[in-house]
Amino acid sequence: MKKWKLIVVGAGPAGFFCAVNAARMNSFLDVIMVEKSGEPLSKLKVSGGGRCNLTNGSFDIAEMADRYPRGKNFVRKAFHRFFRTDLVLWFQERGVRIKQEPDGRMFPSTDSSQTIVDCLQREAELYRVEVVTHTEVNRLLGTRGLWQVQCGNRRIDADFVCIACGGYPRAGTFSWLQEMGHTIEPPVPSLFTFNMPGSGTASLKGIAVQDASVKVIGTRLQERGPLLFTHWGMSGPVILNLSAWGARELAAMRYDFGVRVNWIPGLHEDELRTLLQSRRSQAAGRKLRNGNPFALPQRFWEYVLQQSGINPEHRWSELQGRQLNRLIRSLSAQQFAVRGKTTFKEEFVTAGGIRVSEVDVNTMMSRKRENLFFAGEILDVDGLTGGFNLQHAWTSGFIAASAVSARAKADAL
Repeated sequence: MKKWKLIVVGAGPAGFFCAVNAARMNSFLDVIMVEKSGEPLSKLKVSGGGRCNLTNGSFDIAEMADRYPRGKNFVRKAFHRFFRTDLVLWFQERGVRIKQEPDGRMFPSTDSSQTIVDCLQREAELYRVEVVTHTEVNRLLGTRGLWQVQCGNRRIDADFVCIACGGYPRAGTFSWLQEMGHTIEPPVPSLFTFNMPGSGTASLKGIAVQDASVKVIGTRLQERGPLLFTHWGMSGPVILNLSAWGARELAAMRYDFGVRVNWIPGLHEDELRTLLQSRRSQAAGRKLRNGNPFALPQRFWEYVLQQSGINPEHRWSELQGRQLNRLIRSLSAQQFAVRGKTTFKEEFVTAGGIRVSEVDVNTMMSRKRENLFFAGEILDVDGLTGGFNLQHAWTSGFIAASAVSARAKADAL
């Protein structure tokens, strides 16, 4: 029987999952992964802070699809073919235990991304998947029913090609895929942090506020969740998710905008006022520094007092009406100027890529060119922080592998 060849462009999570599953499903497939860097799965290794947040277990298919600012309908259909329950079972069958944390994020029980990397590499060795590193694909040619994959001066012939090379930061880098007739949605960064030079928050570096509501002034963009102060500004899930929903809008603003933060989003302003007035009478003799009624981090509480023009050493009985009003504003509607963003090249996500209407969600095959498949971030699909982008990578890689295997088997009959 004829041996078929699949070339997978990119050895990240989507590419690896496509390659090992295609080789496993069809023993008559020779599978080669071509990776431009020297280290396959390098982005996976740093994901989730090195713990590998490989999916999220809090939601059903419809609810999980709502966590994708772009590609919602596409992933909803794809998840019916391979969902997080299938993913967990896949790893468990290979000896990897998966645990779920209270916020829904799922990690290997070892809390180490190396566990996932080792599992995938074992599968690649078991099914004889060849990995070629330091090799960048720059052109595809389809001739006589075969694909010619051009890698510099080298050319590899293949029956099937799966593009899983991740997102590109610049539109011009997609030119070799546009030659295939595909439309590219312009790439912009997603999941980035906010730079706030001169805001006076550098002293708060490392402090986390567990529940904050952040709104981009002048827009409808608003998110709620944990916020982390960094030496350059703000990060944490609430900021990352806000940047995902607003990826294109914030890019159009050139990352120059204002945000309004409510540090006590569980209370309305009148409830906040009542609580503080009660505190002023009931804890009259206590120092304001020691009278934090909101379980905010102590250093942050002192910062809020100082921003409100209040001496933390004063007592609650000394709190004047004007100071109380300023404190309420600082707690419920503090404003900051954002001047730029920070992305981490190992972890950040790109919004944009191959237009999903040009890809068959049931197979991940191009609607423009036969036997050309896509998986992962190269598609115009991106999710919030919390394991959603990796779930899309696993799902699309698995569907592409299944389709390639099935087509090879059908052609062999």
